[in-house]
Amino acid sequence: MPRIKVKRTSTVTDMTAMCDVASLLLTFFILTATARQPEPLAVSTPSSTYEFKVPVENNAILTIGQGKVFFEVAGVKVRAKTLELMGEQYKISFTPLEVQRFSAIGSFGVPIQSLKSLIALNGADRMKPGVQTGIPADSTDNQLNAWVLNARKATKEINNQDMRISIKGDAKEEYPVVKKIIDVLQKQSVNKFLLVTNSEAKKK
Repeated sequence: MPRIKVKRTSTVTDMTAMCDVASLLLTFFILTATARQPEPLAVSTPSSTYEFKVPVENNAILTIGQGKVFFEVAGVKVRAKTLELMGEQYKISFTPLEVQRFSAIGSFGVPIQSLKSLIALNGADRMKPGVQTGIPADSTDNQLNAWVLNARKATKEINNQDMRISIKGDAKEEYPVVKKIIDVLQKQSVNKFLLVTNSEAKKK
């Protein structure tokens, strides 16, 4: 009696639908991801074994190094509102395009009078040495105090939350410079802030 041959079915799986889904997800993440802006002031933070991530939202970072202070606040809308409040305080008018370009800038450090010139530069030129001289924080012209205060107001208005503050200081920075920044915060009754450090392996 002859054997009956069973017809073999194809084991090939159509992956077209899976590839389409993967392509859509990849496109979505590329378009929605926010690229980390390069920092104009490179600092070497001190090491620590304490592990706590710096908040991404409702947070401002004060970077201290080489005797200069740089400021960065999270959130495009918060940045735009902060710039609006600073313009009102210092009687400087910013165009919608300048507000849009400023909202895409991360950390910066120039006097408010030079901010328009900084906004007009491209990203590479902003990072050149000597372009950003730091935000004034002395007693005669304490613009840093104004930036922090207006950023706190903007965060409260936009996100209805209090703004947290992180200090990112160079390990070799002189104490008087750091103390001056802390005094600015304490003047606004901000006595709680984060110190940004490098992760250090815990000793066993």
